[in-house]
Amino acid sequence: MEKIALAGGCFWCMVKPYSSYEGIEEVISGYTGGSTENPTYNEVCSGETGHYEAVEILFDSSKIKLEEILDIFWKQIDPFDDGGQFVDRGRQYSSAIFYTSDEQREIVEKSKMGIEENYGNGKKVHTEILPLKKFYPAEDYHQKYYEKNKNHYNTYYKNSGRYNFVKYFWDRNNKDRNILKEKLTDLQFEVTQNDMTEIPFENEYFDKFEKGIYVDIVDGTPLFSSTDKFDSGCGWPAFSKPILDTSVMERTDFSHGMERVEIRSMSANSHLGHVFDDGPTGLRYCINSASLKFIPVEKMDELGYSEYKKFVE
Repeated sequence: MEKIALAGGCFWCMVKPYSSYEGIEEVISGYTGGSTENPTYNEVCSGETGHYEAVEILFDSSKIKLEEILDIFWKQIDPFDDGGQFVDRGRQYSSAIFYTSDEQREIVEKSKMGIEENYGNGKKVHTEILPLKKFYPAEDYHQKYYEKNKNHYNTYYKNSGRYNFVKYFWDRNNKDRNILKEKLTDLQFEVTQNDMTEIPFENEYFDKFEKGIYVDIVDGTPLFSSTDKFDSGCGWPAFSKPILDTSVMERTDFSHGMERVEIRSMSANSHLGHVFDDGPTGLRYCINSASLKFIPVEKMDELGYSEYKKFVE
């Protein structure tokens, strides 16, 4: 097991993004980086204790890599803000990463540099990199706040400015957008880059059940297996789970006057579809055909997907 602490503004919003990954053993809201022992929420909010609101993550590095945890982290925050995060201002709400080993520090520094080079457009990443010393768990009512106070959490997440920034900076700011416009069909581009939903029952894979895997149309990352595909009657491809849970990430989606859970690919950040809890054995990943490319099992060796045959056969 490893431990790392992440500060990304209000800690309520930093727990839910890590709630669905195998290997994440515990996510604790709390305070770190200050001088006062056992600070309270009100003391930290005052800005006088020197602490950051943060989450401490205990994870199994054989199941989820630190690089993957950091990829999730960056896509929840504004790393170019040096005065806090969104509506919350002050050092106590600034972004920071607290490492627990020299190996972690090197990985974090490399990750930060990549964000600045690929997304900074000349701006500096202000996320601090600091050693983790003492972490104080927050009061019980702050733990898993998104579950205990769902309505208030959703209202805050949406109105604080975080939702709009995440959606329009991270999800609509692909540096290869112009290249993708040439590479993809109009439908594939609109679905993966502009969150469009294709027409049900009039898409390529909704009724396809041959053996093989489905990969991200943008970068070819394996996402779903035919073994986990089922006929949901919804008119889109439906899967009970991804091949690897770290290949996708969840976003709260308030579009069209609804509250849903959007699914995006982790590596290319492509919009894939949504996940619902009404599947025959649990979850139903309702995915746009236009975001996928099917690789039949007999072509997997030829196309470099041999290691994924175990998920099909």
